[in-house]
Amino acid sequence: MEMHQVRYFLAAATELNFTKAAEKCNVSQPSLTRAIKQLEGEFGGDLFRRERPQAQLTELGERMHPLLKQCYDSAMGARSLASSFKSGEVGTLKLALSHTISLELLIPTLAALKDSFAQLELKILRGGAAEIVEFLKSAEAELAVTSDLGNEWDRLDRWPLFAEGFQLLMPAGHELAGQPHVGFEDLQTERFVRRGYCEGAGPTIELLRSHNIDLDHAHDVNSEGDLLTMLAAGFGIALAPRSIPVPGTLATTAIKDVELRRTVYIYGVAGRQRTSVGGMLLKMLRAADWSQVAN
Repeated sequence: MEMHQVRYFLAAATELNFTKAAEKCNVSQPSLTRAIKQLEGEFGGDLFRRERPQAQLTELGERMHPLLKQCYDSAMGARSLASSFKSGEVGTLKLALSHTISLELLIPTLAALKDSFAQLELKILRGGAAEIVEFLKSAEAELAVTSDLGNEWDRLDRWPLFAEGFQLLMPAGHELAGQPHVGFEDLQTERFVRRGYCEGAGPTIELLRSHNIDLDHAHDVNSEGDLLTMLAAGFGIALAPRSIPVPGTLATTAIKDVELRRTVYIYGVAGRQRTSVGGMLLKMLRAADWSQVAN
């Protein structure tokens, strides 16, 4: 079965007249009739009853019509999609982000990417370090933006984007708000909200405990959105990266003598061919100006 035979059949089924169907398909009537007879030979029965001046679909023709139409539409859709990919109009980007990376950081780059691919299709995945490694292994994600993933898989390539320190987040009306910096001694009576989903949660907890900060009665959250909501509602304070978007309901300040920092990378899989959109994103992110968040 060839697509031109299916196209001729669909035209004849619509027109119910072989002459008009041939005109619609820009072929001679004998060519159209011959193609439909070949199709009938493959299916082992007549698709039309030739009744002048019109043709009528047989029961086999009636049953085959929706199947052949679906087949033809799928083939034409595949051809159109392939043409769009070849011309660079379509691009699919599968990108994994850790829970601690704000999508806002990437929006300028993604917007510029959208201008280069008229039909850009984005798939954004979220996960912790182990989940992101699995996304990359299984090719569910082509690239990932996150802090250090460790050495869980030796096929990971990475390129640093920016390094940043941490800051203290608190409700805007908190008594420590507005101060340029505070000491650990100022925090020993404060209730903390822990970011257990953070890749650097371990070092953060160790740092606070080493300065006699009580974390045994801390609140725990599993997303940045929940963290900001809890803080704005007055449930406590938190230590978070400086790149986190801070709403007006919260205030920030620095902690004296804190050496806690992280580097944010873009990860890919060594030796795996990149899509055109993935390759472009990698170049754009590496060339981007991160001075607004790097510190």
